[in-house]
Amino acid sequence: MSIDPRVALQSLTSALEEHLVAASARRGEGDPAVEAAFFAVADAFEVYEDSLYESYSEVTPLQIFDDEDDEDDNDVDDDEDLEILED
Repeated sequence: MSIDPRVALQSLTSALEEHLVAASARRGEGDPAVEAAFFAVADAFEVYEDSLYESYSEVTPLQIFDDEDDEDDNDVDDDEDLEILED
């Protein structure tokens, strides 16, 4: 069952609005409300991106990064990366 991209976009917009509310009411570092809103935005974005692709074979120019992505960026595995480092 696929989700209509318009419905997924509305959910993403709502998640972004809730994140703004949580961020503006932040109660210090590591506020659980802000963290929950952050992950809600990420989840809503993934649903929107999937529904957009499923319906129209289209994607957004946006990408979600997580801690694992940051760790992978520090690894030098590609031959291309090695060539750049050698120059």
